[in-house]
This record gives sequence, C-alpha cells and structure tokens, in this order.
Amino acid sequence: MSSTVVTAVLGPATQAAGRPADQQNDHFFWSYTEEPHRTRRQAIIKAHPEVTKLCGPEPLTKYCVLAVVAIQVICAACLRNTAIFSLPFFLTAYVIGATANQNLFLAIHEISHNLAFKSPNANRIFAIFANLPIGVPYSAAFRPYHLTHHKSLGVDGVDTDLPTSLEAFFLDSVLGKAFFCTFQILFYAIRPMMIYQLPFTQIHLCNILAQVTFDYFLVKCAGGHAFAYLIMSSFLAGSLHPCAGHFIAEHYVFEKQGQSARDPANRVPVPETFSYYGPLNMLTYNVGLHNEHHDFPAVPWTRLPVLHEIAKEFYADLPHHQSWTWVMWQFVWDQEVGMWCRVKRKEGGRKVGVNAWREEELGSNEIKGRGIPGVI
Repeated sequence: MSSTVVTAVLGPATQAAGRPADQQNDHFFWSYTEEPHRTRRQAIIKAHPEVTKLCGPEPLTKYCVLAVVAIQVICAACLRNTAIFSLPFFLTAYVIGATANQNLFLAIHEISHNLAFKSPNANRIFAIFANLPIGVPYSAAFRPYHLTHHKSLGVDGVDTDLPTSLEAFFLDSVLGKAFFCTFQILFYAIRPMMIYQLPFTQIHLCNILAQVTFDYFLVKCAGGHAFAYLIMSSFLAGSLHPCAGHFIAEHYVFEKQGQSARDPANRVPVPETFSYYGPLNMLTYNVGLHNEHHDFPAVPWTRLPVLHEIAKEFYADLPHHQSWTWVMWQFVWDQEVGMWCRVKRKEGGRKVGVNAWREEELGSNEIKGRGIPGVI
C-alpha cells in the first residue's frame, strides 16, 4: 500500500479570501492539519511492527566521529605554514575540510537523537567532542532547536528551520537565492536565536569551555592558519558545496503544484519532506533518507536503508531528489522554486528545552533510559 497524507494547503497564488489577516501578505504554503510523519509512522508500525526493532544507538558512529576529528586535526596541522589565500589551502578546505565538517554536522545531528550511546549524558559529551573541529560551539544549542523541528515541523515561530517572511521577501530573486545558498550556514546559525532563545544550561557552558580550550591550544600549537582552516571548512560545508544541498533538499517544495493545490477546499496534499537516495549519503550519515528519518527519528543512520526496504510501499510514491547539486542549481535558477516554497502551519507542537518540557513529551524517557518505539 502507498502512504497517503491529507493536508489542506494554501499556495503562493491563493487569493486572500478566507485567509487569516496575518497570512495575506506572504506566499508560503499554509497547512491546517498536523505534520504527516506521525500518521505515516503509525501506519508503518501497524503494517510492519518489526521496524521498532531498528531503533537504538549505532556503535559505529563513535568510530566514524573519531576518525573524522583526527583527519581534521591532522589537516589543520599540515596547513599551519600554508598561506590562507592560496589554492592548496582553499582546495584542502573545500574538498576535505568542508566534507569532513559537514559529516560532523550530521554526526551531531545523529547524536542529538541519542543514537551514539545509550546514556543521554554520554551523547551530550560526545556531541561536544564532535563539535571541536567545527571551531565554533553549537552542539548544545543545536539539540533542542532540532528536536523542536521534529516535534513542531512547519509551525510558524517555533520551527527555526523555516525561513522567515523577511528572508523570503528580500531573497526572492536569483541573486537573493544565490546569496542564501552561499551563506546558508550563517542563516541556520543566526535565525534560531532571532526567533526564540533557549535557557543557558550547564551543557551550553561545557560546550563553550571545551571549544574555547580546543581552539586556544590549536592556535598555540599549530598557529592561526590551522584554526582558519577549520573555520573555512565549516563555512564551505554550509555554502556552495554538494553536501550542503541537503539543507535545501529536505523541506523546500520542489514538486510543481497544480492550481488545485491553491484552493484549500480541495485539500490537495503538498509534500513537505523530500528524501535523496544518491551516493552522497555515504558521507552524510544517510541524512538524505529524510522522510524515513522524520518518520522514525530513533532509527540510526545505518538502519535507515533497512527501514526503507521494509516499508518500501510507503516511500515508493513520495517525491524525492536524485542530486543535491541539482537541487541548489534548480533552487537558484527556477522561478517557481524559492524561499516561499515551504509548508507552514500556525498550530501544533511546542519548543523543546523551553517551558519545562517533560521527558515523556520529548518522546524518549531519558530518566529511565527507555525509548518510545520509533520516536525521538
């Protein structure tokens, strides 16, 4: 059987009639039902109850992280006497460094779901370690923002993965979209803090202290060029790099929508998550299997392909991407694809890490060490 998710939407060209006043000046796709992943997860578990056995930590993750951290430290040390604005420095940062740091971004993404160790504290600490070659502390803040993205997918003012109306208005052009693609790492770093701020906790302090200490000793032992290599690697990892295409590919609406989708009375579903099944998944913890990940956030990267095969009838008909590079090219040049092409909803979900979320509301009982099958 194929997965069906009914979502009432309002598209970019929808007339203002019947729309709330605060939505009449934007062109996002507005939805008035819950996000589709919970419904599909329940259907998959009913059809294939064995998928719940795929949940749980992946021991291989820690070895991958150790290897990539070592590669970045070695590369940084090797470039200590190389001019920053030289071709060898840039090529190393782009080909090796950006790929490695994108890999670490996504390792932290895996670890944020408690998928490296059984112990929540071990995952928090290991995320800080994986953060070191990135040069800037962010793993502690990433986790609550990211879990909120899962629990509140598409909720305006809560899901910080969504572009704001201000961003969409000013970047709705070829040059604007090219600017966004080039500097998207900065948008994803700054936007969450502009939408809402998290309470400062001990894990944030540990993240900052560990990062500052690492950066200090790196500069002291290998010089400023070594540190510059890590920062350049992080910037390029979220810029015009093939692996950076996943940021845009995951939730921007690329599938052309017919006129019927503009009328909410027709209740035409607009896909809001897209998977990618190409070779770059090997470098990015299978983040391309994004529908699968949102359906079952507790399934680690090594078992997402198994999940896809078991529940293939649910995923076969969903729109997906074949190339992240083509995604960025199309995003910039296609006039029908842009910053407005996101599904938003006004209600649903809350902020993780704010207003005293209970552990059971996170979907994983971290205090007792028990997880709810298939959920965070």
